Amino acid sequence: MPMALPSIMTGINQTLMLSLSMAVIAAMIGAGGLGAVVFRSITRVEVGPGFEAGLAIVLLAILLDRLSQNLARPSKGPERVAPRAPEPA
Repeated sequence: MPMALPSIMTGINQTLMLSLSMAVIAAMIGAGGLGAVVFRSITRVEVGPGFEAGLAIVLLAILLDRLSQNLARPSKGPERVAPRAPEPA
């Protein structure tokens, strides 16, 4: 399992990114959420709300991307420092 964890987390990362991109596409068929705000803003040429909702989706994507990348890294145990040899007098 430890060797498969990076591949599994990469798959989860890609799934998260795909689901965020599908939010706007789903809004075209009547789904709600941030995608609906983006789609409505595009059709009405409302730059402000569209920018805000788009920025929220991008920030959410960045946050989830970084979180899933950090979970994929193997955790390091506490670092052990070797004792220093006494210096000659």
